[in-house]
Amino acid sequence: MTAVPMLNFRTTNSLWSSVLVETLVRLGVRQAVISPGSRSTPLTLAFALHPSIEAVPVLDERSAAFFALGLAKQKMLPVVLVCTSGTAAANYFPAIIEARESGVPLLVISADRPPEMRACASGQTIDQQKIFGAYVGFYHELSAPEASEAMLRYLRQTVAHAVERTTRPFFGPVHLNAPFRDPLVPIDDGGATARIAQPIDWERFFGHLQLVSPAMWGTVSRVPQLVPESHGVIVVGPEVGAMSAESLAKNVGQLARQLGWPVISDGLSSLRNFAAHVPHLVTTADTLLRNPGIAERLKPECVIAIGSWPTSKVIRQWIESSQPQIFLWSNHPENRDALHGRTQHFQNMEALLQLAPTASGPSGYERLWVAAEQKTRAALNAKLADIAELFEGKSAWLLAQHLPPQAPVFVANSMPVRDVEYFWPPNDRGAVMRVNRGANGIDGTLSSALGAAHGGAPAVLLTGDLALLHDTNGFLLCPKFRGSLTIVLINNRGGGIFEHLPVAQFGQVFEEFFATPQEADFTKLCAAYSVDHTLILDWTQFTALISTLPTKGIRMLEIRTDRKRDTQVRKQLFAAVAASL
Repeated sequence: MTAVPMLNFRTTNSLWSSVLVETLVRLGVRQAVISPGSRSTPLTLAFALHPSIEAVPVLDERSAAFFALGLAKQKMLPVVLVCTSGTAAANYFPAIIEARESGVPLLVISADRPPEMRACASGQTIDQQKIFGAYVGFYHELSAPEASEAMLRYLRQTVAHAVERTTRPFFGPVHLNAPFRDPLVPIDDGGATARIAQPIDWERFFGHLQLVSPAMWGTVSRVPQLVPESHGVIVVGPEVGAMSAESLAKNVGQLARQLGWPVISDGLSSLRNFAAHVPHLVTTADTLLRNPGIAERLKPECVIAIGSWPTSKVIRQWIESSQPQIFLWSNHPENRDALHGRTQHFQNMEALLQLAPTASGPSGYERLWVAAEQKTRAALNAKLADIAELFEGKSAWLLAQHLPPQAPVFVANSMPVRDVEYFWPPNDRGAVMRVNRGANGIDGTLSSALGAAHGGAPAVLLTGDLALLHDTNGFLLCPKFRGSLTIVLINNRGGGIFEHLPVAQFGQVFEEFFATPQEADFTKLCAAYSVDHTLILDWTQFTALISTLPTKGIRMLEIRTDRKRDTQVRKQLFAAVAASL
């Protein structure tokens, strides 16, 4: 914490902006992502000059927003986004939507012209009022700066409330619109601002502000009556709020032991990477439930759903058709049950653990799951081990087994998230999974991964070619990136996920408008940004390169695959394993 407030008394704008930034620092905010522009000059200078703030400049606002999203995912503490007036803020919208849907704390501050300069064709001015609509949990337009103690108190408390609203009543983005009058640069105003502001007792002014905490919101109002003897399963979806991956695994493991229920883990939940904490962990449900007989025998009477629903459509349809009693644990107060089941929503994991009864011993239902998982996992592992060609699904299987312990892994949407779900085996290597599954888009994939890796442990991004190409401006972050990111690029020259959809039968129209084939040379793309590039020729080379991650910099490991062949390989593999059960 800064002992002496870092305030700038040169102008009203500079004082206003430095009070804003000092308030954020006192609340524990430590990172700001800033895109260049004139109207935001007072804010940019205040963030850039404060010693407790890491200010990262990013040219492209769309990339900047996803980079900030990735940063915020690391510790689930608010990260600030700053942009100039005009269309700059509009470029934040895809990341704002993702932050809202996945529950990530972002504080967006858009600079603006003052009210008298709006609606009169003044340059670089649009209507920024509530530009993000209902996708932000709180919106406020700040007053134009004034150098009075009363208005500075208003500024301090409004900013403090905005920070609080990034985590309460649920995690998500908030938006402050900040108008500034000229002059924007801190040209000394002859001491007028200093004479008003310096007599204020600044330590008392900031002294009551407390560090924000990512504590889970909510109290339990309705505790489910759980019966260990019932046919129940615990289903854990991708990314679960602010709880750490290991804490989640321990809590879920305790719940599973108390109830004697199996745990179906989404590949993106991190639970599979802490397998020792979770008894009767199921990682092959998507494959084994493709067998109609097995799916019928394993129908549950009760489901505890933790976080969001799993990636697997097979699992979701199985739960929906079973019509079980559902207890949905989520820190999000809105309706999160896309299955529209017999669902009760609660927010308190501790109360659930305390009130869940203890099972007398393993049930026949539980033993059925254990036997099915063991047989399916062994069959999948054997078939994947026998695949010598560069089948894209095998990359996820190998990453799980060979990455260094505790490696952060960011997974792109579309086909990579499915391959992680299908093939990522249980292990105890402690990888922490990250993904933008709020809106499930490919927007900002590279920028988000760079943000999630910035200043942290060496990380990996598993992505397809189209998701990477959609965000190549993320490479503009390279000079400012601190840390290590290995990009595992599955280059199947198009949208591989569409090959699995019914539209794939529509020939040339499908190929041109859905598969959208591309011929990008990733060697040249990497060279343009001074990123190391390696073309993977076989799995031995790949395994060696992922077993040790660089300590700094960005590198790309490109795996060239055949999407049409790989689609058939998946279908044949699933059919063979499901039929063998």
